[in-house]
Amino acid sequence: MLARSITRASARPAIRHTTISTRATRATFKSFARDDGPEVPVISYEGGHRHEEILSMPVSTTSCPVTPAGQDEQKKAYQLDANAYKYLTPTLSRFTLPDKVAVITGGGRGLGLNMAQALAEVGVRGIAIMDVQQELGDKAARELSEQTGVDVRFYRVDVRDGQGIGQTVQDVFDHYGGLDVLVNAAGIADSNIKAEVYDHEKFRRLLDINITGTFLTAQACGKGGSIINIASMSGSIVNYPQEQSCYNASKAAVIQLTKSLAAEWAPYGIRVNSISPGYMDTALNRVPALDAQKRIWVDHTPQKRLGAVDDLNNLAVYLASAGSGYMTGNNCIIDGGYTLW
Repeated sequence: MLARSITRASARPAIRHTTISTRATRATFKSFARDDGPEVPVISYEGGHRHEEILSMPVSTTSCPVTPAGQDEQKKAYQLDANAYKYLTPTLSRFTLPDKVAVITGGGRGLGLNMAQALAEVGVRGIAIMDVQQELGDKAARELSEQTGVDVRFYRVDVRDGQGIGQTVQDVFDHYGGLDVLVNAAGIADSNIKAEVYDHEKFRRLLDINITGTFLTAQACGKGGSIINIASMSGSIVNYPQEQSCYNASKAAVIQLTKSLAAEWAPYGIRVNSISPGYMDTALNRVPALDAQKRIWVDHTPQKRLGAVDDLNNLAVYLASAGSGYMTGNNCIIDGGYTLW
């Protein structure tokens, strides 16, 4: 479980420790609490019923909008019948997540939401969606709960706010009694911007969301279990024909961060892997302005197609489950072969 704590004093300096009860153990959660911050609205859905509350936030924060990876995809999730588990073979059962709890950042829409749906379909009992977009996050939590019966909570929080993320994760522990899977899907992409004219503040903002946000969330959740960082094939190659130096650099950093955390945290039962998607068939890419570029992308992909939502979802389930129990520090490129050429 993510409830297992990193005990080295140097792992997270200057962080207050709060003891939390779980079902089987007393786990040490290292919070980021201070005394001078706002409140975070929490919307919870269980069995399709809506509950709204305010999470007291004794923290300081600076709030800026974060755009999660991808755009809306219309897909319905279905809960696996509880009776089905007894018919699964030992191999198939290792690819399910019964009684697990997952956090998905950038889960209000797009690929983040799609991966949340996939985790719900393989048995998780609780999902915490973190996003800065209130309307999208509320809608995603409501529909996911209605479709699957899973206890879903939505937290409006900025991944760049380490103290806010820490307090939010504290509430996840308090509510669910544990945390087993983190999917870091929040991120933005600036494309078709030449390096010589790239606005400095825009450059810093993208790095802060894509890499700092990934680190802060992993740090808050890292207690054991599986962490999945959403990187990109752009962290391994230079895209063509669009210029996107900052995005490429940020995703390369996510891949190296993944490997570094995997090495540091393996002794504590924490697995850290990354997914590097190629060009995906999302609403973000379904705009006339990209038609010419998409023809080039497909032409340079051996499978001659863009990635589908389920291509990514299946990999996320694998990395979250015991089926990948001996895998850590791996960057899983899923690009239809694009990076082969």
